[in-house]
Amino acid sequence: MNYKDYYSILGVPKGAPEKDIKSAYRKLARKWHPDANPDNAHQAEEKFKDIQEAYEVLGDPEKRKKYDVLGSDWQRAAREADQQRSYRQAQGADFGGFGGFSGAGPPGGTSGFSDFFDMFFSGIGRPRTAGAGPGASQQRGEDLESTIELALHDAYEGGRKSVTLQVEDACPRCHGTGTDRNRVCPQCHGIGRTRETKRFDVTIPRGVRDGQRIRLAGQGASGPGGGPRGDLYLVVQLGNDDRYERKGDDLYLDLPVSIYDLILGAEVRVPTMNGDVTMTIPAGTQNNKMLRLSGKGMPKLKDAGYGDEYVRLIGQLPTNLTDKEQKLFRELAGIRNGKP
Repeated sequence: MNYKDYYSILGVPKGAPEKDIKSAYRKLARKWHPDANPDNAHQAEEKFKDIQEAYEVLGDPEKRKKYDVLGSDWQRAAREADQQRSYRQAQGADFGGFGGFSGAGPPGGTSGFSDFFDMFFSGIGRPRTAGAGPGASQQRGEDLESTIELALHDAYEGGRKSVTLQVEDACPRCHGTGTDRNRVCPQCHGIGRTRETKRFDVTIPRGVRDGQRIRLAGQGASGPGGGPRGDLYLVVQLGNDDRYERKGDDLYLDLPVSIYDLILGAEVRVPTMNGDVTMTIPAGTQNNKMLRLSGKGMPKLKDAGYGDEYVRLIGQLPTNLTDKEQKLFRELAGIRNGKP
């Protein structure tokens, strides 16, 4: 029988808080679940069993405390537990081993856990998540986080938007404990969470920025013991726009124009988020000059008003010049160079 370093299996230090242990377990359980590793199912199954076993102990305060007491002295404790179990079996009963540990376990074994677990922990302790079953004390559910993809125009307009998201929630069978009748829950495979598709009506704030979070109160995970749900936070991901680059509340646009418009000046039509407007190009404007359209940017979240739109003028050179056009350009070049 080999010693099981449960802390090492979950990749957490010995003094790790309960939330870190739970988080590590969920991450590893998803990674090594056999269904997620069809090309290496056998190795994944073994890893998954070790991860489940580690959390079975470290996720239960009572089992964890006794596991920590064992420490490097586990071999002596194992011998004593085995001796006491043999004695009690000879007397017609098996009511416990070392320090109150039971080696018998529930009928049919302990979901394929190791001999080390069977020796010290099977049948001992309470469910991992106290208060998670029906009739237990109510607790607020966890806050959840997902992403919502928006186009720049959605952020400009704001308003109500219906979205369909994949979100995690407490497993309806085990109520988030990961166990059902002292066995690993067959629905969530011990993770305590299941994924489901839900539809939400979301109010998009006008001018929302990439990376900002939108809170949906009471749309998070269900609370243990029938407690209130947590909140759902949607992290905004703005897609790239074909025309605009956004910087804060300002928008930047490249506008192709002819060199004649730059040289002679002109009035041109410029697209904005709420329709085209007319903009005047002064005569003699340099290529790549930036002109500003005041108040034509994005709505400001915290203040009234809008940002600005900056238009970069990109001069387009004529191509496939005719003989006459080439002659005229040579004459212009001569004039500019002081030649007759």
